[in-house]
Amino acid sequence: MGASSSSPVAAPVRAEAMMAAPPQGCPMHKEAQPVKVSPPSDCPMHQAEAGPAHQNRAYDFVKCPMKAAAGKNSDIDPANMMPPPNQKPAPDQPFCLSTSREESTIPRHNAENNWVYPSEQMFWNAMLRKGWRWRDDDLAANDMGNIIKIHNKNNEQAWQEILKWEAMHAGECLCGPTLKRFGGKAKEYSPRARLRHWMGYELPFDRHDWIIDRCGKEVRYVIDYYDGEINKDTYQFSILDVRPAFDSLEAVWDRMKVAWWRWTS
Repeated sequence: MGASSSSPVAAPVRAEAMMAAPPQGCPMHKEAQPVKVSPPSDCPMHQAEAGPAHQNRAYDFVKCPMKAAAGKNSDIDPANMMPPPNQKPAPDQPFCLSTSREESTIPRHNAENNWVYPSEQMFWNAMLRKGWRWRDDDLAANDMGNIIKIHNKNNEQAWQEILKWEAMHAGECLCGPTLKRFGGKAKEYSPRARLRHWMGYELPFDRHDWIIDRCGKEVRYVIDYYDGEINKDTYQFSILDVRPAFDSLEAVWDRMKVAWWRWTS
């Protein structure tokens, strides 16, 4: 759904820094001290009751470890390559984070509800699990809110791009496609991204593969994420290159048709 593929939050952190500055009077905006700060135990959002079952599914697109261990004893969900949702504050967390989650517009395969985005607290915990250290970026509580909005907007944008491709197959799937599973391949640049880089363009800061279900047929889409300028009104940040993977003659034909339409228009 950073400019460097080695950092799980570099792009969102840089993007949120361009948003409006937070109020200066907040205690968490003071210069960080070397001592650890325990999270407030009386934060209302840390005592929230569990939501509906579909809202307890992880939905995190930040460098999802596609190659992560997924053995019999692994707690990784094969649908999104993420651990179980964790809504508990981290031991050294300096401020409260919201545990509320937003439902996306992306239909989940074989489910009544759409995919659900992570909360600020889940996002924070997922980043820590991947090796991120919050002190390095000196984030404030409202920064996480901006990161979540950018993250969600990126994924909504990706789904809309996929629907444009799927419009060519509307007659095959009257109910429309659903997202079956996804994962990140930040270090595995696509051939197209490498070719663009050889031509002098920048490499994408992230890559995801989304597998959709087209009424019984699996179709893989490749999404390359490039740096863009933050839109402070819509939280749109990334420039997306979305296309079906070269997994079938049908996908090759689709890409040839779209390339011709773009060239002739």
